Amino acid sequence: MTAPAATLPLEYDGSFYRERHPDLATFDEEALATHYLDWGLAEGRVASPAAEREGFLDVVLGAETGTMLEIGPFCRPLVKGPNVRYLDVIDADALRQRAIEIGLDPSDCPAEIHYTGELAQIDDTFAAVVSSHAIEHQPDLVRHLQEVDRLLAPGGRYYLIIPDKRYCFDALIPESTIANVLYAHEQRRTVHSLQSVIEHRAMVTHNDPGMHWAGEHGPFPPDEQARRVRMALSEYEAADGGYIDVHAWYWTPEGFRQTMGVIHHLGLTRLRPARVYQTPRLRFEFCAVLEKTAD
Repeated sequence: MTAPAATLPLEYDGSFYRERHPDLATFDEEALATHYLDWGLAEGRVASPAAEREGFLDVVLGAETGTMLEIGPFCRPLVKGPNVRYLDVIDADALRQRAIEIGLDPSDCPAEIHYTGELAQIDDTFAAVVSSHAIEHQPDLVRHLQEVDRLLAPGGRYYLIIPDKRYCFDALIPESTIANVLYAHEQRRTVHSLQSVIEHRAMVTHNDPGMHWAGEHGPFPPDEQARRVRMALSEYEAADGGYIDVHAWYWTPEGFRQTMGVIHHLGLTRLRPARVYQTPRLRFEFCAVLEKTAD
């Protein structure tokens, strides 16, 4: 039998919000909630112990006792231990060599990559699947969710850390819609579209979250963007149908919640959004949990 899943922290916890922000110490519960909706949310004030990466890893993933699969750990796995299995595109030796080549410390790379390649090859079942900055790379998002759904035990959870497009290099790219997602699924994409390659190569900007929070997104002059578009077109043509690793999806927390909810309600996956935590100020990522329902 699968052990009961731990209770997830609330997206908004009034007591935590008051304790975290001393200027709100005298606010009662109603005033706190009003402050958060009117001011705190837009200011990026942390209102949950699970909103920041470190809290998510400690409070949420730290409470997970079942078997876990981490997708794409590279040399910075989120979870470790005897109950953890790893999937990546290359094996452990190749991961360590890749880390050295790009100037990262290879010592934290997993000693073993249990599955190399695609989720579709895995026949095991897990209590949880974990990924950080991976879901936005999936050419066919619906297919990815269906594969995770297949691997999860009843009541299992998909724990995610996702870039918030407003505060990273995706800031100038429009947010993805359910129409984009369903069109990619209808096409059964296994590689990224020319649109995604151009967006990722020619429409990205700086990756300083502090500047983005201040509204300084830094658009490129037309001649620079034209140069990048030409490079993207050449790269796409040279790939000749091969995979180019770029972002396909761009979300805010609310956009992600809406998209996941629609996919679930359409019956395309049993994964539903259980928690979507807000992006903390001066950060460029948010944390979320999808939970497998019985139907």
